Amino acid sequence: MQAIAQDIDVIIADDGSTNDDLAIDFLKSVSVRTLLIKQSKGRLSAQMRMAFAYAMLQNYEGIITIDGNNQDDFTAIYDFIQGLEQGGDHIQGSRFIKGGKAINTPWHRYLAIRLIHAPLISISAGFRYTDTTNIFCAYSRRLLLNPRVAPFRNIFNAYELPFYLAIRAVKLGYLIKELPVTRRYPNKESILTKISPIKNNFLILQALFKACLHQFNPPDTE
Repeated sequence: MQAIAQDIDVIIADDGSTNDDLAIDFLKSVSVRTLLIKQSKGRLSAQMRMAFAYAMLQNYEGIITIDGNNQDDFTAIYDFIQGLEQGGDHIQGSRFIKGGKAINTPWHRYLAIRLIHAPLISISAGFRYTDTTNIFCAYSRRLLLNPRVAPFRNIFNAYELPFYLAIRAVKLGYLIKELPVTRRYPNKESILTKISPIKNNFLILQALFKACLHQFNPPDTE
């Protein structure tokens, strides 16, 4: 992280972690610029809204999102930077295109992504996505600030926002790209979560179907 922090600003959007990884002295030692701590209810989408709002207020031209669970090869960030500089608005990381690697992916996750999640979002968007649950993405300022996108609404609370943005960006004619990334799961999957897998999967499916049915589109913008 420290090497990359010499080239980009690292911002952490925390969901209330209780371990020592976010100790202020440690974060300073690895050149993290900002620690944002979510104090309201909500999950991934609430964290993303918090990070996006901060980035826009700080006048960043783009933002790259990546999970904080150490499963992604973060060196691909430089490819995302280049993609933004070349005019990309929604850049989706994919393990399943040429150059990408899916290492130790649990079979049920693989099948769910390849047979359900990615096909449904692709059909709804009109663009072939291959890895739509991957949060390794980049977004442009012009996309996030478009009132016809309006990503800062409270309806984005659980897992809705990345699915919605993947579809909405295509529908509004923004430049979409997929870039290869590597994601490695432990040999024996161990996922730290505050909610049960059943509830987690239900929330993901609920967000997926609503996004694909365009239920998150801002009113009076069609």
